[in-house]
Amino acid sequence: MKIMKKFEDIFAAAAFAEEGEFETAREMVKGRQTVLLALTGRESDRKSFTYAMNICKRIGAGLEIVYVLNGSEMVSLMDQFQDELKKENIPYEIFQVNGSIKEEIINHTEKRSDIRFVVIESSDNLNIDCKKDNTTPPKAWEGLKCPLVVVMEGGK
Repeated sequence: MKIMKKFEDIFAAAAFAEEGEFETAREMVKGRQTVLLALTGRESDRKSFTYAMNICKRIGAGLEIVYVLNGSEMVSLMDQFQDELKKENIPYEIFQVNGSIKEEIINHTEKRSDIRFVVIESSDNLNIDCKKDNTTPPKAWEGLKCPLVVVMEGGK
């Protein structure tokens, strides 16, 4: 199945190259890159989103957002994020999850080789410890198949 998808991408890239769209063809052959953003429903989600969006612009990646719905504030925030992503021409997908966002992140990255890293804010309920003397990642994140970028709230 993966081989067929790769062939489809190569043929599509060839078609773009024939039409003079060399940059599009190059990106298709290079492969897709994705940044996974996990939103926790806290005020610092805005900071995490901005960080993830800027990284996507720099590396030419798409953005996938996973979040747990916790009120109308999150719906409003998601609308704002979608508007900004459209304005910046960043491809995106949004997934609302029920239950543990940590488990969803691990499951999501386990199946995907195109996810370059996960962006998430530091939060006690995610078992993320960002102390400067912490030299090993928390055991709870051992199943993660890509780097974890932890965005900390200012002033901590």
